[in-house]
Amino acid sequence: MAWINSIPSHITVFIAAFILALISGAILLPLLKRLKFGQMVRNDGPKTHLAKQGTPTMGGFIFLVPLLIIGGFYAPKDMNMAALILTTAGFGIVGFIDDFLKIKRKSNEGLQPKQKMLGLLIISACFTAYIVLMTNAGEKTVIPFVGIDNPINIPIALFVPFCFFVLISYTNAVNLTDGLDGLAGSITMIVLVFFTVVAMMNSEWDSIKLFCAILAGACLGFLAYNLYPAKVIMGDVGSLALGGAVAAVSLLLQMPFILFIAGFVYFIENMSVILQVVYYKKTGKRIFKMAPIHHHFELLGWKETKVVIVFLIATVIFCTIAFYALR
Repeated sequence: MAWINSIPSHITVFIAAFILALISGAILLPLLKRLKFGQMVRNDGPKTHLAKQGTPTMGGFIFLVPLLIIGGFYAPKDMNMAALILTTAGFGIVGFIDDFLKIKRKSNEGLQPKQKMLGLLIISACFTAYIVLMTNAGEKTVIPFVGIDNPINIPIALFVPFCFFVLISYTNAVNLTDGLDGLAGSITMIVLVFFTVVAMMNSEWDSIKLFCAILAGACLGFLAYNLYPAKVIMGDVGSLALGGAVAAVSLLLQMPFILFIAGFVYFIENMSVILQVVYYKKTGKRIFKMAPIHHHFELLGWKETKVVIVFLIATVIFCTIAFYALR
């Protein structure tokens, strides 16, 4: 059995997290059904989504449990791992409260916008303080196509609000992306695999590499329950956690601009909502049939699975471009 010791650690934790996610899903899914934690579907959404009403939500715990168990094994001896896990869990807690209130009230109204933003700001402040005070990640930032060896210096007065912007933007963007079965989970899994490969370039990033591999493997296990037709929906507990995770990883790697390329689908989803709202307020007309943009394609006649596959292929392409941008 000596060959087992020759398997790279990131592959080992990826497989372990995948298996644990399958197990946690098998345990949590019946529990969520028993507790009647069902998804509340927006009335103004695509009519085909009405069939999702009552589908168990808070499925994000399926990939958070493996992260806490496996990542928790490394966290006591590694500050970066501990910080990434706590940040991911912190955003997940904000999402859990939002999900719970929606279920309790049997509506789409969870936390008030100000309350939700306050929670996101607190977690963002904690992680930003960690980066600035406990690491040197804030000293340099990699610029795409300039080269990983030629980062620029961002003054601390600009870097701190920039961290807040990155963390809050991506939690919101992944939350918006989570609108189709398997969409947010599969795209984030690819982005995490991308960062796993990137982190292999420097031994100082071993803990980040392991974190990304664990969460990527857990996302793959979650997709066994979330691909169309979804047996469970990740909910805000999952989408806010994933958004916070990829943002935090990019900041520790000094690569938030690289995340912009690799996670360009997130940006498109986010901007489609912003443009729709701004244009509608000014003209009373809509740019898209519905926002976020994945709903626009649905209303054009695309099947849900087609939208997910196209967006997934686009993410692979963007990650390839992002990797080239580092060289």
